[in-house]
Amino acid sequence: MFGGFYTVKYQVNEASARSVMYVHGGKMLGGNSAFAHIGTYEEADDEVAVEIKTIRHNPDQTFRSAAGLDTSTLITRGRPDGTLYRFEGTLKELPGAVFRAVLTPVEEEPVPTAGGVGEGGVVDGLYSLRLRTLDGVDAGLTGVMLLHGGRILGGDTLFYYVGSYTSQHGRWKGQILNQEHTPAKDQDPVFGGREVGIGFSGTCDAEGAYLEAMALAGKRSLRLSAELKLMHRL
Repeated sequence: MFGGFYTVKYQVNEASARSVMYVHGGKMLGGNSAFAHIGTYEEADDEVAVEIKTIRHNPDQTFRSAAGLDTSTLITRGRPDGTLYRFEGTLKELPGAVFRAVLTPVEEEPVPTAGGVGEGGVVDGLYSLRLRTLDGVDAGLTGVMLLHGGRILGGDTLFYYVGSYTSQHGRWKGQILNQEHTPAKDQDPVFGGREVGIGFSGTCDAEGAYLEAMALAGKRSLRLSAELKLMHRL
């Protein structure tokens, strides 16, 4: 059965990229450091038919899409290959382009138990994420984060995030574990090459959320802040 949390390696013709994807109940939601993926799927026998809209969430043009487009629509079909799923298709905007992807499941063991969400809690949905370090440390991340019933799943071009939270009355708090899905030490010396545990608290409303956090990266403690903007409500 197609479903769960996956890391994704994909290419359009010869250009390649990486992202994360959550698959459940006919919906596919994910993204990476600059783009969000919002789509649907249908299963028939051992084949999966998918349509996904990709939308830029990070205005930094140094992050280019594999298709060379800020917005695109993917039409693809896939089949299981052991625990993996392999897809091939094309883009509506580039009919001659060849899209290929491999989805690798993230093991369920690292995912913490979901917390509780009460009245006035953070909205379920897919968010863009912009995280920065404080106290003069030059580092940060941009990515996507899925918040759903107390569980956090997300990621970017190099990392994936799993975690849990509780939320009510415009406040939220929780924990996140940041891990590599692609070797990152050379590109990100602060977060790369290690698991990073993050504890956070902050505020939330109908449009997004804000948090302040303390991260433990190896033996180093870092103060962080992050802004989340709702892109797609569940």
